[in-house]
Amino acid sequence: MLRSALHDGRIGVFGGLCFLFLISTAHAQVTVPSAASVAPPSKVVVAPVQSPPKSTIDSAATAGLVPWKFVRLIKLPNPGAASLDRRGALYVADADNNLRQYGPEGLPLNTFAPTQPGHAAQVEAWNVTTVMVFNDDRQQLVLLDRFLALITEVRLGDFLDGMIRAATLAPDNRIWLLDESSLVLREFDPNTLRLVKNTPLDLIIGRTRPDFRFLRHYQNNLYLVDKVTGVYVFDNLGNYKKKIPVVGLNTVGFRGDELYYFDAGAIHYFHLYNLTERRVALPAGVAPADVQQVLLGESYAYIFTATGVAVYQWK
Repeated sequence: MLRSALHDGRIGVFGGLCFLFLISTAHAQVTVPSAASVAPPSKVVVAPVQSPPKSTIDSAATAGLVPWKFVRLIKLPNPGAASLDRRGALYVADADNNLRQYGPEGLPLNTFAPTQPGHAAQVEAWNVTTVMVFNDDRQQLVLLDRFLALITEVRLGDFLDGMIRAATLAPDNRIWLLDESSLVLREFDPNTLRLVKNTPLDLIIGRTRPDFRFLRHYQNNLYLVDKVTGVYVFDNLGNYKKKIPVVGLNTVGFRGDELYYFDAGAIHYFHLYNLTERRVALPAGVAPADVQQVLLGESYAYIFTATGVAVYQWK
């Protein structure tokens, strides 16, 4: 009988421990994500495009996280269109529409003075080997090498009808054009001098009256900035993908996996893939009302005002 009682006691204690283990396991499994919340390796989950969430980070606190170190002021009154290449070199059109090249720290390197000046509406230098200047008043493309020596000039009126509002250079050296007259996005090959792709925009923009300002190719996508409705995104074949609903912009820039722009006295970052936003305040002493444009490289930032380009070292 004593052995039976001890045996029954051990069973009771063991049963109690098992019961407690089951209860704790049940509670622990509450935090395990369901299978539906995890994307299989062979599939891509496409998040719906929403308005960028409002940043909860205080601007002053964020500015403290970014050590702005003033380097120099490039004295260039009324600087125009500008671009950065992959090596960090800065390209800026001056008030006379000459194209000036600077090193990452703001020291002058080269200058291109066209024989027939035209308004430099857009400069694109990301390809490194080729720099594109789009003259909107002359409807002309100027292609330069990385030392700003002339490669060729293309008069767009010889190959298409209509008014081109914006242009950008693709990685394969083809050029994307926004034909504002017919509302068509066109791809032009400067080697064969032929149009190779056309994407009508009328069904995409609907009944809105767009105000297209800027065009840029980045990470196999094409970004078309409409000041009225936002940033339209296309793939590298010209197929429409989505729209980023950030309005009031004249231009955008890219750094890593983020799109950035200057607005409301701060630099806003919009992540291209998880759709989150963060912002960074301007350096102390810089008046937001004076800022015309901001370009961000890997280690240097460039703030454009009417008096020139302020170069800051940052990380």
